[in-house]
Amino acid sequence: MKPLIFFLLVWLAALPLAAAPPPLIFDTDITGDVDDVLALAMLHAVADRGACRPLGITISKRNAEAVGFVDAFNTAYGRPDLPLGITRDERAQLRSSKFTALAASLKLPHDLRSADQAEDAVALLRRLLAAEQDQSVLLVSVGIASNLANLLQSPGGTELVRRKVKLLSIMAGAFGPVQGRMDHREANVINGLEAMRFVTREWPADVPVVWSGFEIGIALPFAHQSILEDLSDPRQRLLREAYLAHSGPSHDRPCWDPSSLLYALWPQRGYFGLSAAGRVHFDAQGHSFFSEATGGRGRDRYLTLNPQQQARALEAIITLTTQPPR
Repeated sequence: MKPLIFFLLVWLAALPLAAAPPPLIFDTDITGDVDDVLALAMLHAVADRGACRPLGITISKRNAEAVGFVDAFNTAYGRPDLPLGITRDERAQLRSSKFTALAASLKLPHDLRSADQAEDAVALLRRLLAAEQDQSVLLVSVGIASNLANLLQSPGGTELVRRKVKLLSIMAGAFGPVQGRMDHREANVINGLEAMRFVTREWPADVPVVWSGFEIGIALPFAHQSILEDLSDPRQRLLREAYLAHSGPSHDRPCWDPSSLLYALWPQRGYFGLSAAGRVHFDAQGHSFFSEATGGRGRDRYLTLNPQQQARALEAIITLTTQPPR
């Protein structure tokens, strides 16, 4: 072997292998609030950057237009075949929306026209998880817990979660003061209370859960000027129109849901702090409680945010959300 070729091979062998992007499932109740849409745009942006490999999207609330909206959004962002699942649970909240009809009214390209054409959410979750390596999947949940609860209750569901899920990053609850009070009843909890309480009880103890409470998103107001000025790509039309339909042209919408996605992708970058380890639970009225574990061995933690982290996290969320599709 020629010396130059030999040294090149040795040099290449010494280079660190690029880590494969982590597989990620996005579970959303994309109906009532537009922060789900901000998080969806952010998901596509980070996938374009190679920071994750989106496996699929599941919808946890019942809304006849939600599947078409998400499918049109995915199509505009270059992923028309990203698997979609929707809850078939009649106990899940039926929710109207100010923006899900836009896909049809704007006549945007998409294939799925009704919820009947989408896969059952739990069946999709099971199929996607089963196909991945053990302890590899990032599961980001930014809505009510109907899909998570039904996944755990499906045959072998708890063991499937234990084997395949690396982290559950979930937007729910309130673990700091909200308008000076500590008794805030957060919407993702109270709109599906029994499902959320079931998840806190039955989620495997060895699969970490990180909670982004209401107080985190309220501290991260999305700059409405960015919606008006930074979405020049025609493929971002649905993002712009959904934001305006929901929040109008002058409201800075809190980034509750993007915070959970941002943490799941880059937990080591210091965008957020973390509480001590412990256990989250909710009472029968939907109030949030956290009990710190003795010895630091607990399944749950919740996000914290100091002023420096607040500025960095908000800038990252806005930059990623407004990034044009690849």
